[in-house]
Amino acid sequence: MLDHVAPPSVAVTRVLVVDDHRTLAEAISMAITSQPDLECVGTAHGVDDALAFAARLDPDVVVMDLRMADGDGLQATRRLLADAPHVRVVLLTAYVDRGLLQRAIWCGASALMPKNGALDDLLHAVRTAHPSRFIVPPDIVTESMRTPEPLTGTRSPLTQRESEVLGQLAAGSDASTVARALGISLLTSRGHIKSILGKLEAHTQLEAVMTAIRLRLIKVDD
Repeated sequence: MLDHVAPPSVAVTRVLVVDDHRTLAEAISMAITSQPDLECVGTAHGVDDALAFAARLDPDVVVMDLRMADGDGLQATRRLLADAPHVRVVLLTAYVDRGLLQRAIWCGASALMPKNGALDDLLHAVRTAHPSRFIVPPDIVTESMRTPEPLTGTRSPLTQRESEVLGQLAAGSDASTVARALGISLLTSRGHIKSILGKLEAHTQLEAVMTAIRLRLIKVDD
């Protein structure tokens, strides 16, 4: 007689949903709960409730509305991660303004997703969110580039070669692609990228590109 072998257990990601629009919060909650690898552990409808729920429930991921009646999702994210840095925050936004992408990165969020986007994309972001990465759809990147802030009047801190490397990064190239495009070694390419990050006080290549756009170091076509 063969022993019964139990099926392997599925790792479940515990999610807290935060949105002051109760109908939307419930819809997201139901969509999450319908997935075998996701579980909605609660819904909150404001910043204070979100922080209290997160402290009590200790979720793996928080889906956070960017703009709520009682506060800012960016500030709430910063406060939440100060106490629980292991939590991944997926921000939801109904609008994109100048500098939003950069502010989302600075507050420590793991993703920025549109409220009117596909549900599957949101679920994918919840599943793959990670503290060391930042997930953002191309449409949000494009929209955030359309209205760069005025040039501050200071000269570019970058050398000509660093500006060329930065242009390649803005086109989506990685260090290897930059090296091939500019005819330099991979080691040199990585050195230029490191220098760019330092001069622009950026932690990631995406953040460096967004800072360069804000300072008008990169030309953005309308």
